[in-house]
Amino acid sequence: MTEQTALVLEEKGKLSIRDIDLAQSLGPDDVQIAIHTVGICGSDVHYYTHGRIGQFVVNEPMVLGHEAAGTVTAVGDRVSHLAVGDRVCMEPGIPDMTSRASKLGIYNVDPAVTFWATPPIHGCLTPSVVHPAAFTYKLPDNVSFAEGAMVEPFAIGMQAAAKANIVPGDVGLVIGAGPIGVMTALAALAGGCARVMIYDVVAEKLQVAGQYDGVIALNPAQPVETQVLEATGGWGADVVFECSGHPSAFKTLFATPRPGGCVVFVGMPVDDFRFDLVAAQAKELRMETVFRYANVYDRAIELIASGKIDLKPLISGTFPFEQSVEAFDRAVEARPTDVKLQITLPG
Repeated sequence: MTEQTALVLEEKGKLSIRDIDLAQSLGPDDVQIAIHTVGICGSDVHYYTHGRIGQFVVNEPMVLGHEAAGTVTAVGDRVSHLAVGDRVCMEPGIPDMTSRASKLGIYNVDPAVTFWATPPIHGCLTPSVVHPAAFTYKLPDNVSFAEGAMVEPFAIGMQAAAKANIVPGDVGLVIGAGPIGVMTALAALAGGCARVMIYDVVAEKLQVAGQYDGVIALNPAQPVETQVLEATGGWGADVVFECSGHPSAFKTLFATPRPGGCVVFVGMPVDDFRFDLVAAQAKELRMETVFRYANVYDRAIELIASGKIDLKPLISGTFPFEQSVEAFDRAVEARPTDVKLQITLPG
C-alpha cells in the first residue's frame, strides 16, 4: 500500500484532504501518472450530497474524481506506446478484457468493470495514480491538461452521437444544457447534424450553449415541442438527446422527434418517471440508451486537437488542490453560469 494525500469523501456530506493508503503497484501493462487536472462531475457531487447513486453506496471513505489528465512518470515493462514525460488523459473505467462484453466491443457495460470514484473504487483526486496503459491516451501538444480532463465527459456526448446513427444534414435537439448536454450538442454537430437545438429551463445555461455556431438555444419560457415543430415546419427533429434526466422532460419528449426519428437517453433520472410509450410507437421511434462510452476516446481527442471542438469556454472555474472542498461546495451551489469546475494538483 502507498499512502498519499487525497480528497476523501469520508461519508455523505463530509469531505477532507488527508493522507490515505492507496494501492499503487505498477504492473507490466500499467503506467504511473502524476495528476495535473481533475474535473468535478455531477456524479462526484451526488456522492457528496447523497452518499449514493442507485446501487452504488459510499460505505467507507472514498477518493473522488474521475475526469483527469496528467503526465506519465513510469511505464510497465510491456508498455511501448507511452513514455515517461508524455502528457495523457485516462479512461476511468477498467473492464475485464476477457469478458463477453469486452469481446463484443461494449466493454462499458461489462458487469466486472471498475470505475474511478464509484464505490468501492477510489478516484484520482490524488497526486499520483497507476492505470492500465491500454486506457491511457497521449495528448497532442496543442491540447492542454484542462482540455484533456474534459475528454471524459465529452466522450459521453460522442457515445450519444454514435448511438444516434446521425445522417449528414440531420436536425438535432438536446434536452438539458448542463455539461453533458452542451457536449452532446457539439458531438452531434461533429457527427453530421446541420444544426442542433438545445433546451433548458435555465436561461444562463442556454447562453453558454448558444455561443457555439450551429447550436440554437431555444426559449426557456416557451414549450420545447412548440419551438421544435415551428423550427422544422411541423416535422420534428431527426434525433433527440435527452440529457436532463428530469422526470418533467418525459411528459412531452415524444412530441419533439419526427416520425421514424431517434431518441437517445443520456441523462439518468434519480426519481421514478412515466412516459407515453404509445406516442413513441405511433411514430415508430428508435430509442437508444447511453451508459458511459466505449471506443470513442481516440476520436474525441482528435476532434479537440483539430480545433473543430472547443471545450475551453465550458471551463467555468479552476481551483488549486488545497481548495478542493471549496470547489465541491461551489459545485453543490449549482450556479447557473457554471458549466465545468476543475481542480489542479501541484507538481
